[in-house]
Amino acid sequence: MPEQVHERGPEREGGAGGRRGRRGPVGMFGLAEVYNPSMVPTLRPGDQLVVQYGAAVRPGDVVVVRHPFRQDLLIVKRAVERRDGGWWVRGDNPYVVNDSREFGTVPDELVVARARVRVRPPRGIQRSPLAVVAWALSAVRPLRADRSLSRRLRAR
Repeated sequence: MPEQVHERGPEREGGAGGRRGRRGPVGMFGLAEVYNPSMVPTLRPGDQLVVQYGAAVRPGDVVVVRHPFRQDLLIVKRAVERRDGGWWVRGDNPYVVNDSREFGTVPDELVVARARVRVRPPRGIQRSPLAVVAWALSAVRPLRADRSLSRRLRAR
């Protein structure tokens, strides 16, 4: 099953889940929610992403793209490299193949946004201030190409 993302916020239009939503204004930020495991361990189902519409994409960035065969479906992948015709994208989970290995390059016009920050929702109720601080330190992470798990693994 494809990695599914739902846009949230004022920049979407259309029905629930970001279906047929348009790109937000360049530079505008929005929220997206991850629903499937193709980006594990970087992203897990339930994670929230702060995304920037129209941001420049570099190899290693996590991006939200429209699926080339089902453009009403938004997916989250890692931009691996530029190729003729667009971006080659892959998931970080080696067991999920729904990426450019299946559908080829993603044209630039289908790249919706670049993910900037991942926010992992808390598990259970945080009862103490120390637990809230511990959650905040582990849950909120910038998504930077130079610090990604997959980039470190490829370098070995």
